[in-house]
Amino acid sequence: MKARKPRPGDNGGPPLDDYEGPPWGKGDPHIFLHWQRAHRAAWKSVSADVMRFRMEKADRLGLTYEEYSLEIMERGRYLQVEDVERIAEIKAARRKRRRKSGP
Repeated sequence: MKARKPRPGDNGGPPLDDYEGPPWGKGDPHIFLHWQRAHRAAWKSVSADVMRFRMEKADRLGLTYEEYSLEIMERGRYLQVEDVERIAEIKAARRKRRRKSGP
């Protein structure tokens, strides 16, 4: 099986559209299983106290827990109130996703 060539912005994860085939798409199932395990580990590896802290911080910034945590995991940044531009970008992306998946 030929591995799929990653496109810009592709993290090697499974397809997110209405694909009817196997969950790993047209790519290598081995890579998919590693990606799936890493994804689960990233979201389960924090203590209850850290999770509570992030939830409170996200709420104060007007973000969801997932948005705040992704910023830490993807960019290594702990957003602050002063990060107005980045917070606005995250919220704009949220609105765009909602419009795309709307009714």
